[in-house]
Amino acid sequence: MNIESIGNIIAKLRKEKGATQEELAKYTQVSTQAVSKWENGGVPDTELLPKIANFFGVSVDTLFDRNITDYSDIENALAKKIVETNQEDRLNIAFELCWTIERALYGVDKVNDGDLKKMQDDIGDWLHYSSVRKNTGFTLMGLSRRLPYFLIAPDAPDKNLAFFDGIDYPAFFKDFSDKVVFDAMVFLNKRNADKAFTPNLLMKNLNIDLEKATAVIKTLIKYEIIRTTEIEMDDVMQETYNFNPTPSFIALLIFAQEIIRPPHSWNFYCGGDEKPYLT
Repeated sequence: MNIESIGNIIAKLRKEKGATQEELAKYTQVSTQAVSKWENGGVPDTELLPKIANFFGVSVDTLFDRNITDYSDIENALAKKIVETNQEDRLNIAFELCWTIERALYGVDKVNDGDLKKMQDDIGDWLHYSSVRKNTGFTLMGLSRRLPYFLIAPDAPDKNLAFFDGIDYPAFFKDFSDKVVFDAMVFLNKRNADKAFTPNLLMKNLNIDLEKATAVIKTLIKYEIIRTTEIEMDDVMQETYNFNPTPSFIALLIFAQEIIRPPHSWNFYCGGDEKPYLT
């Protein structure tokens, strides 16, 4: 195709994204008139092509309407995209890529068809989920800004070995069904984990006695959520404790919500040639 036709591709991508010429101009640091000129037969400067491609979340080849089917270096391309993003935005970019993966598992191969940010604006605070379930595994994804997450779980070759053998789930759930143990976990997750503490901290903040505080600490030590440190004070060795925060506790809360609060809606895809449907 003629290079002059790149303007038609830019206009098409911009409309699919629902973006204005002003937004593209601001992102690429040019005037709105320049963008208008591109879309009416002009050609952007070569050095602007990567920025334009990043704005639309496509490759530079896409701007030239080239259909690239060699995915041999896709892992490095994804890593490069994340690494080149500001530290504070990397998890957001990774989450957007997860949404692309989720939709690709539905069979959708167009990145711009299903803008995540726009959908999150429409969802608001509703708990909205997506799930792909096949005989080869499943995904779970929270789509609202209130509770965003992504889990992909390929099928375990040996389900007994993976989930059941040698794990005392009843004992675990019994321990954490103790409201004081649960409250202690919530409190410690909100607190600065670098600060050591004694049982007095739990006694004061959870309104419990020394015996209960000691029992809670013992329970959390069992799961290596708390570790013991000995320090010398007034010529006497005394025990203090440090909290070892684990993302698994937050993940436990996330997935418990799906059971406690049935989802407002799910997207399901269950293998074969079926299309995703909304309930």
